[in-house]
Amino acid sequence: MPPINPSSRTASTAVSSPPDLPPPGGRCAIHQPNFFPRLTTLAKLFAADYWIVLDDVQFARRDYQHRARLAALNDPARRQWLSLPTHLPNGRSTPVREAEIVDPARVRRRVQHTLRHCYAASPHWSALRSAFVPVLDLITTSGRTAAVAEASTRALLKTLGWPGHILRSSSLPSRPGRTQRLVDLAAATGASAYLCGMGGMQYLKASLFDACGITVIPFRPPRTGVWAAGHEVSALSSVMQLGPQPLVAAFRALEADQPVPVTRAVATS
Repeated sequence: MPPINPSSRTASTAVSSPPDLPPPGGRCAIHQPNFFPRLTTLAKLFAADYWIVLDDVQFARRDYQHRARLAALNDPARRQWLSLPTHLPNGRSTPVREAEIVDPARVRRRVQHTLRHCYAASPHWSALRSAFVPVLDLITTSGRTAAVAEASTRALLKTLGWPGHILRSSSLPSRPGRTQRLVDLAAATGASAYLCGMGGMQYLKASLFDACGITVIPFRPPRTGVWAAGHEVSALSSVMQLGPQPLVAAFRALEADQPVPVTRAVATS
């Protein structure tokens, strides 16, 4: 996934009371809030001990912060977008956490209808649909795109039994710069390793992580089997097709087959 430009602030600093941090020495993933994220994104978060939600970057309409591509249950090649219409109060400089849903009541009805239309025929629907109720409720109670996107990811992770923690970048100290920000966030939470998707590996300077004693672990899902469309469509499709436990087994198998950590810079600019 291409990197998101940072917000107009020069640095993110801790606000109000500091967050409850996870035990030191864990593996962290840092990712923007995504609305019902793609399978590869969900797998990366599942492999981490905690997820730092990158909520103080600019909203990006071409990304997945406000939309998900759903695959039909019985025809994965048939796909449709499910979007949260979003207003940016401060224009393009609006950080994602301040982006607002347009007409929340109408959006809630449409999201609920679309999920039911796409996946009610799944044998797992009756057991899983209750997990989406808090997501639907947040559409109208919060009216914030990032809150709903984070909740949708949280719901999927909970369905899979993920035991990790969730933090937000806006509550942690960091400096500007694509790699520097990630290093600061990982260091502030006591991470020993950072899980990096293939988009990030295109620009990441691993030497900055090395200087802080943090190992960079590339996260490289294959493009075959259950992962064939994992870079393109929401993980909802796989959850509804396979059920939680088979998907967890696929995630565990992927973790066991990940490449060795990076210990050198992979980019010079």
